[in-house]
Amino acid sequence: MAQQVKKQEPLAFRFADDGLVPNHPRWPMLVYPGAVPLPDDVDPAAVFEEIFGANGWGDSWRNGIYSFVHYHSRIHEVLGIARGAAEVRFGGDKGKVLEVKAGDVAVLPAGTGHQRLSGSADLLVVGAYPPFGTYDLCRSPEQHAEALRTIPEVRRPDKDPLFGSDGPLLKAWSKLAA
Repeated sequence: MAQQVKKQEPLAFRFADDGLVPNHPRWPMLVYPGAVPLPDDVDPAAVFEEIFGANGWGDSWRNGIYSFVHYHSRIHEVLGIARGAAEVRFGGDKGKVLEVKAGDVAVLPAGTGHQRLSGSADLLVVGAYPPFGTYDLCRSPEQHAEALRTIPEVRRPDKDPLFGSDGPLLKAWSKLAA
């Protein structure tokens, strides 16, 4: 399946700290529109699980995206849209609303706010994480100060969740990227 991923440069989005959601101070959120072809004869979630896993992103789950603003301060996250479509606000209240659909992938550096505003009834998302970091769920103003400290400490993954060691994430999330 990994060889079927459409090689492309991702869209990059940077978000400022809005007072509730810190976002990442250096690295952009990356979106790969339509990157993963999803044949009708296979489980679309399994396709994402296989690709992410082959690139070292594990602890995958299948569900949707929470309808409340939240972020993770101690780990990066990849979201693969396996089925359906959703309108998602990334970056917090002052961020950007994007429509994501089956085959799209979003890679969120630690601190990136996300919230589902609406979604199709069949929405199915596969999420996964790099092999380091600690999952947390941040959504309150009281968590902001600690998140500002922990977010920059989350190191860059060794592999892009779609393209492995040759992926655009490695350049976009380099130590020099600012």
